[in-house]
Amino acid sequence: MATRHPHRGRPRLLHSALEARVLAELAVLPWTLPALSLAAPRGDGHPVLLLPGFMGSEFSLIGLERFLRHRGYAVETWGLGRNVGFNPRHATALEQKIRHMAHRAGRPVSLVGWSLGGVFSVYGAHQAPECVRQVITLGSPVSVDAGGSASPPLVKAMYRLIAHPHGPTAHTMQPRAKKLRERAPLAVPVSCLYSLSDGVVPPQEATVEGDPARHENIRVPGSHLGLGFNPVVLWIVADRLAQPDGQWRPFVPHGAWGQAYRLLTHRVLPV
Repeated sequence: MATRHPHRGRPRLLHSALEARVLAELAVLPWTLPALSLAAPRGDGHPVLLLPGFMGSEFSLIGLERFLRHRGYAVETWGLGRNVGFNPRHATALEQKIRHMAHRAGRPVSLVGWSLGGVFSVYGAHQAPECVRQVITLGSPVSVDAGGSASPPLVKAMYRLIAHPHGPTAHTMQPRAKKLRERAPLAVPVSCLYSLSDGVVPPQEATVEGDPARHENIRVPGSHLGLGFNPVVLWIVADRLAQPDGQWRPFVPHGAWGQAYRLLTHRVLPV
């Protein structure tokens, strides 16, 4: 079984404070792009839909978008402006967007969601599984317990201020989010990327339980705010998307980047 990470409670205060390291992660990306372009596999041109995190807009996805376009995918962003929470209007529009993209391309769509965008991705895959090839989430709270989110108080306060006065629970209690609350297993492959040093979404919420034949949790180094620009994340996303349709297999690090990945996640960084 794919299992959730055993962490309990909120992200460590140190990790939340270190989210500012996103600036360093942004600075590193241009220097790693040449090697990344050589290591990351090219795609088959199938459609890929990118979804931003809470308060993120299409601009926040520019790193992922340009990289995946360069890998040969037909990339689109959700086209709904800034992500201001899991609300009915965006949920309905997302399902329509997925169906339209799949119909136009004549093949299913891969969904890549960052943070709250990953929750939208899971919702879209539940609503239109026949139109979805796979789901990849980046630090997304896809497994929130009955007691509510363990994100830092500041994050919850922002959600209450911008999205709903009762916080994220108000949106996840909507009838249309029933499958998310019940954690109904997705019928399509799902890869959940998470970081132990994520200062926003704790690892137990960013991982899932399920059949290892189509569900996996992949640990990555880095901050929450830098996931969409993280070279290791981009390499893994490209690896996952490059699998032939209907032939999904769990992630296995390989090559020089695989060796660096093992070093960063299992030797240098704490368990």
